Amino acid sequence: MGSIGADVFRRLATGLSLFALLTASLPARAGDTMSFSLVSIDSPNCRGGCPQVISAQGQIDDGTAQSLLEFLQQNGGGARRVLLLDSPGGHVQAAMELGATIRRLGMAVVVARPGSGQAYDGALPAGVCYSACVYALMGGKKRVIPPQSRVGLHRMYNYNTSFDAAQGGFVNERYYDDGGMRRKLSNYARRMGVDSGLIDSAERGSSDQVHVLTRAEIQRWRLASQRL
Repeated sequence: MGSIGADVFRRLATGLSLFALLTASLPARAGDTMSFSLVSIDSPNCRGGCPQVISAQGQIDDGTAQSLLEFLQQNGGGARRVLLLDSPGGHVQAAMELGATIRRLGMAVVVARPGSGQAYDGALPAGVCYSACVYALMGGKKRVIPPQSRVGLHRMYNYNTSFDAAQGGFVNERYYDDGGMRRKLSNYARRMGVDSGLIDSAERGSSDQVHVLTRAEIQRWRLASQRL
C-alpha cells in the first residue's frame, strides 16, 4: 500500500503536458539552499526504459523558482514531469512562487527522496515537507504524500534585527503576520485546489513546533493522495 511503481512514474512522465517575506521554516539541514538533480527510478518492470525524474532537496529561498526553470532549460525540461520534494521549509513568498511555477509546468509532486544508488526497491525513501514547503507542494498538478513521508506546518513568523546598546549587541525580535499574508496564502491555496482551512489551522498553532499532518487532515484539506 502506498508504494509507487516505476511504470507509474513512466506513464505520468509522458502523459502530463509541460509547459512580506515571512519565514516559516525550521533550520534547513546543513543550511543547504534547494538544489535540483536528475535521478532514475530503476525497476525491471519498466518497459521501454525507466524515466528520470527531478529530485528537489533543501531550503526554499527567493531564487528557487528561477533555479528550477534554469535547471529544466539545461536538462531537457520537456521530459521531466515528476518532482521528488524533500525540504524543511523556507520563505513563504518564495514557496508560493515555486508552487505557481510547478503548476504552470504541469508537474506532479511526490514528497520523497531518491533511493540509495537511485534504485527503486518497492517504495521511495521517506521525505519531509515541513513549514513553507507545503505551499510549494500545493502547486503540484498531482500531489502525493506516501505513507512513509511526513508533511507539517506551524505558525508563520519573522525576525526584526536591531542593535540594543543596553544588551551590548544585536537582538532579534520575533513578529507575526498581521493577516495580510494569511489572506494571500488562503487565496493561493484555493487556486491550487486545497482547502484554505489548512492555512487557518496552521496559523492557530504554535510557531515553535511543527504539527505533522495526519492522514485525515491531508484528506480533509484536499492536500494530497497516498498514491499516483
